[in-house]
Amino acid sequence: MLLELHVTNLGVVEELSLLLGPGLTTVTGETGAGKTMIVTAIDLLMGGRADPSMVRSGAGEAIVEGRFALPASAVDEQHGSPEQEVVFRRVVPREGRSRAYLDGNLATASALAARGAELIDLHGQHAHQSLLSRSVQRRALDRFGGIDLQPLGDADAELAAVDAELVELGGDERARAREIDLLRFQVAELDEVGVEDSDEDDRLAAQESLLADAGAHREAASGALDLLDGDGPVSDALARAIGFLDRRSPFDEEVERLRGVVAEASDLAARLRLVADSVEEDPARLDEVLARRQLLAEMRRKYGADLDAVIAYHREATERLGGLLDHDARAVALDARRVTVEAARREAADVVLAARRRAAPEMAARVEAHLRELAMPAASIVVEVGGESGDEVAILLSPNSGSSAAPLAKVASGGELARAMLAVRRVVSESPPTLVFDEVDAGVGGRAAHSVAAALAALAADRQVLVVTHLAQVAASADQHLAVEKFDDGTSARATVRRLDHDERITEVSRMLSGSPDSATARDHAAELLTDAVTRRR
Repeated sequence: MLLELHVTNLGVVEELSLLLGPGLTTVTGETGAGKTMIVTAIDLLMGGRADPSMVRSGAGEAIVEGRFALPASAVDEQHGSPEQEVVFRRVVPREGRSRAYLDGNLATASALAARGAELIDLHGQHAHQSLLSRSVQRRALDRFGGIDLQPLGDADAELAAVDAELVELGGDERARAREIDLLRFQVAELDEVGVEDSDEDDRLAAQESLLADAGAHREAASGALDLLDGDGPVSDALARAIGFLDRRSPFDEEVERLRGVVAEASDLAARLRLVADSVEEDPARLDEVLARRQLLAEMRRKYGADLDAVIAYHREATERLGGLLDHDARAVALDARRVTVEAARREAADVVLAARRRAAPEMAARVEAHLRELAMPAASIVVEVGGESGDEVAILLSPNSGSSAAPLAKVASGGELARAMLAVRRVVSESPPTLVFDEVDAGVGGRAAHSVAAALAALAADRQVLVVTHLAQVAASADQHLAVEKFDDGTSARATVRRLDHDERITEVSRMLSGSPDSATARDHAAELLTDAVTRRR
C-alpha cells in the first residue's frame, strides 16, 4: 500500500506531501488544475518515462518519493527480511539522465518497474497495468476457474528431470566413445598404480631418508658410542666426578643425580647400538622407494593435488566409466520413461486446456456484465485460449458494436481501457495492493456514474484504490477526498493538494455536480450522495 507520496517541482506542483490510507481515495479539481500530476508522479516511481519537460519552470530537477508498506507475501519472498516498508525515489533533472533509488540505493528505472509491479497497478493512459501481461491474464483465468495446475506442473518437472538425465548420459556417440577411451586408460593406470593409502608417500619419504644415508647413520652412531660406552670419555668423566663428590654430605643429592646420568648414558648407548645394528645399506630397496615416490608424484600431477584427491578421482572415474559402458541400457530405460511421462503430460495438458476453455466464456460474460454497468453497453469481451495446454491466454475487448475484438494493450481510449480493467478487477480478486485509476469516468454520466462509483468502492473494500475523477458520485464514495487547486499570480502557476473535511466535500461535490459550489440544490444533492455512500459502506 502507498503510505506517503512526496513531490517536488513536477509540472505545476511546487511541493506536496500526501499521507494515504486504505480504501478509496479520490482526487478531484477543476480541469487543468494538475490532478494528473499525482498519477504522473506515481508513474515515475513505477519506472515510467522521464521527460525533462516535466520539471517545473525555474527548477533544476523534479523529485518524486513514495513510501510503500509491503504485503506479507513480498516480505516473505525477501528471505525473511524484517523490513516492512520500501522507499522509491525518482529524480528527473532538466538536463541529463534521470536517476532512480530503492531504499536510498542507486537503482535502474527497470528495477523500480519490476519491484513496483508487486505493489501498484496504474489503469488509464499509463502502461503499467499488470493485466496487460498475457501471463497475468492466464493466471487470472486459472484463479477464476479454480484450475488445478499441479498434475501438469508435476509432469513438466518430471519430463525436465528425464531430459536432464539424458543430457548427462551423453547424446553424442563420438564424444561418448572418446570419453570412454580416456576413462579406460585413466582407470587402468590408477588400478595398476594402486593408490589406496593417502599417507603412503610420507612413509616412503621416511624410508628414503633412512636408506639413502645408511652408512653415515652407522658412522654417527659409532662416534656417539665411542663417547658414551663404558670406557669412553663421557663415562670416564662421570665416574671421576662421582669419585670427587662421593661421601661428602653437601653433595649427596648431586651424586645421586650423577649416578642417574650414568645409568641414562648406559641405556642410551645400548639403544644406539641396537639402532645402528638395524641400519643396513639396501640399494635395491632404495631404488624401489625412489621409483614408487616418482610414480606417486606423477599421479598427483595428473589426477589431484594430494593422494586423497587421486583416490577420489579414481573412484569417480570408475563410476563414470561404468555408467558410460552401461549407456545403452540406461538410454533405453530413460527413453521408455520419457514416453510414459510425455503421455502423462499430454493427458494433464488436455485436462487443463479443457478447464481453461470451460472457464473462459464464463469469465468473459462476468466481465461483460460489469462493463454494461460502466457505461459500455455494446462492449464485448472474449477470453481467447490457445496453445497445447491453453497457456496462451488473451483477454480481448470490442468496445463498440461492429468493432473487432483486440487485446487490452491495443485499446486506444484510456477511459475504455480503465473501465475494462475495472470490470476485470471486479471479477479477478488477485491484484497488487494498490490500484490507481485515471480516466475511468471518461464519457460516463447518469446511472452509469453510480455504477462506476459502486464498482470502485467495492474494489476498495480490501485494497487501496486511488482515482482521479470528474464524477461527483465517485468523489462522494471516497473514504478520503483530495482536492487539487491551482493558483496563478500572473507570473507562475502552482498546484496544491489538500484533504477535505465533510463540509468541504459537500462544497467540492456541489461544484462537480453543477459548477456552482454555492447552489443550495447542488449542496443538498451533494449531501445526499455523501450520506448514501456512508450508508452503503455500512
